Amino acid sequence: MNHKKLIFGILVLGMVFILAACAGAEGPQGPAGPAGPAGPAGPEGPAGPEGPEGPPGPAGETGESVAAEVTCVQCHNDTTIITGKRAAWDESIHGTVEAFVRGTSASCAGCHSGGAFKEMIAAGLTPDQVEDGDSAPTHQDCRTCHQIHITYTDEDWALSTSDPVPLYAFEDVTYDGGMGNLCGNCHQPRRQIEEADADGNIEVTSTHWGPHHGPQTAVLLGIGGAGEVEGSPSAHFSMVEDTCVSCHLGEADSHSFEPSVVDCQGCHADIEDFDVNGLQTEVDEKLTELRELLVGKGMWDDEEDEPVVGSYPAAEAQALWNYILIELEDSSLGVHNPAYTRALLDASIEALQ
Repeated sequence: MNHKKLIFGILVLGMVFILAACAGAEGPQGPAGPAGPAGPAGPEGPAGPEGPEGPPGPAGETGESVAAEVTCVQCHNDTTIITGKRAAWDESIHGTVEAFVRGTSASCAGCHSGGAFKEMIAAGLTPDQVEDGDSAPTHQDCRTCHQIHITYTDEDWALSTSDPVPLYAFEDVTYDGGMGNLCGNCHQPRRQIEEADADGNIEVTSTHWGPHHGPQTAVLLGIGGAGEVEGSPSAHFSMVEDTCVSCHLGEADSHSFEPSVVDCQGCHADIEDFDVNGLQTEVDEKLTELRELLVGKGMWDDEEDEPVVGSYPAAEAQALWNYILIELEDSSLGVHNPAYTRALLDASIEALQ
């Protein structure tokens, strides 16, 4: 038995020496293996403590008050601004005529459509510079002349513009009549009379021939007529601060645009009508005489109340132009510029006699 244990021990010891003799030196580290897939996300940690309060920001601008008692109802009520002015406007020529339908034409849009007028003013254009007609022309209304719903205060009644107005039919002529400048954007001639041709004649090209509607600003300045008559600005331009607005709206701010005798009495004391010193009667008589002379020469159609198309000697065509200017277009019977009106009519009558 002891013999067997001895032999087993010798064998074990021999194996140990054999294995020790076979083991070599440790080799270099091999390359890292590919990363394994990410493990599942751990649970959300608890919220951190609240940070300190930041410094206050700068103060904002003060906003406009929109309380009803100081905005909408100051105009939209039954007793003050809107009701009275709108009723007068609706009875005025601006509120009743259908001229706005002509606003589809580019040459007419700036003055015949309320919306196009507003755009024209905002762009700083004159009516002849408007390039496109208004596809949906509108009547003139409050927004045409006033800056409605901008501040929601009384300042919204400020005029759309009161800048001096270039009279584009004339070279280097500007109309500066205070608040009446707003009106002057459209109440000005579209053209001057043509020069005579080589034969000394002027062609009346259509029944719409003439200075075209609204030459009041030019008449106030003493220009726009035909012939050799020299005019000058009238007292109603040089002595009336806001020209059109002062006389046609007056102290009552009437939006009928019918002038009031009361407003004239500040300068013309004790007058009872506009026929001051018989001016309007005199002008009406001269216009009647001039019209009869034009009819007699076949230049005026009394039934249609329009010029007869044709070619006429320059002096006679100029007389026709002046009749249209004073009778049909200015329509003040001389009030806008008494001296200039008389001179134009006298020269025209003389040319036809």
